[in-house]
Amino acid sequence: MFNFNFIRKIKNFFFPFYKSSDLKFVFKKLQQDVPSQSKAAMFVGGCVRKHLLNEEIDDIDIATSLTTDQIKKRFEGTKFNVIDSGITHGTVTLVSKELKLELTTLRKDIKTDGRHAEIEYTDDWKEDSERRDFTINAIYLDINGKIFDPQLGTIDLKNHSVKFIGDPQKRIEEDYLRIIRFIRFSLEHQSKIEPTTIEAIKLNLNGIKKISKERILSELFKILRTKNFVKLNINKQLKDIFSLIFAEFKYLERLNKLDTIINQSNFDKKTLLAVLLIDEKNNHEYFSHKYNVSKELKESLNLIAKNFTHFKKNKDFFLKNLKKNIYFFGKKHLIKLNTLYFASTKKAKLRDYLNVLNNIKKQDIPKFSFDGNYLKAKGMQEGALIGKTLKLIEDEWLNNDFKISNKRVLEIIKAQNR
Repeated sequence: MFNFNFIRKIKNFFFPFYKSSDLKFVFKKLQQDVPSQSKAAMFVGGCVRKHLLNEEIDDIDIATSLTTDQIKKRFEGTKFNVIDSGITHGTVTLVSKELKLELTTLRKDIKTDGRHAEIEYTDDWKEDSERRDFTINAIYLDINGKIFDPQLGTIDLKNHSVKFIGDPQKRIEEDYLRIIRFIRFSLEHQSKIEPTTIEAIKLNLNGIKKISKERILSELFKILRTKNFVKLNINKQLKDIFSLIFAEFKYLERLNKLDTIINQSNFDKKTLLAVLLIDEKNNHEYFSHKYNVSKELKESLNLIAKNFTHFKKNKDFFLKNLKKNIYFFGKKHLIKLNTLYFASTKKAKLRDYLNVLNNIKKQDIPKFSFDGNYLKAKGMQEGALIGKTLKLIEDEWLNNDFKISNKRVLEIIKAQNR
């Protein structure tokens, strides 16, 4: 069997992302009319961090000494469109068919209130690094693969250490969302936490109330996507901070059981939220209201909660009614229910979870092939009777193990047409 992770690492070693011809074109444009001894642009943030860790890169951020107006002028008439994605903070997005790049002018903070910052542009790379959150996010990489590391982030990255740049207290007071970002990066890198950092976080927890629910929810979803989220309980300090911020997540202990099946399952955002929230007291509804989640997410959590209650009262839900429930709700929904049951029920055994999971995956549910047009072609008039007749045909089809003859369908139509 191929080891795709090994293959990816070999590919990244010989063909690092910065050798892309499109990126070389972008950097050439940015460097245009800038003295060669000065860097007009460098990669920064997640793409550099993931490059050094040999991980897959999904977003590319570029820091530049150019202003947004200069960037726009550089790319006039090229295949790149320039979008004003954050113009007040010196950020634009370059978009082509192949690439999406976020470019931000070097800057320093003049004034902050814990939510927003007044900035001033600079051409000093070290000054730009000093306003960033963590040392591992202040590593710069030029187009030739040379590292510029003014905050010694490469050392912390190697040591699995997530450190605020300079004074943790000051960095947090600049933007209280950094507390939640600290949780995410600490989980990602399985970081050891310094006592001074814990103290600064605890002193500033109330500042999170100043942050918009939208920003908090966005950062929470990023936490849920981290591969190590199910290991949250291993680090008591992180767990305690997370619990204080997200008090509605009353069932963090359920993550311990998820950790035992992490190799058999992929837990998406909805599954994790269901596991952490759903109980008999409609705890998930409070969460949905508090954070004003999307209608789609709210309805999904409501359906999981409703069917979970139904499942606990109906032992045939995953047995003789399995195929019907897959037909009505889909395989993904039932896998979520199975995961929720396993995580929330102490007596639930791993072998039972895996048996149900495999049964769900192997079911082949046929498509109901009759519709209103078929009924009209057989002489039925338009109106409410069509819907009623289709429901009768579908019910008989379901109750007969997804089988019904054309002869029987015609008999039902004839009986309803009288």
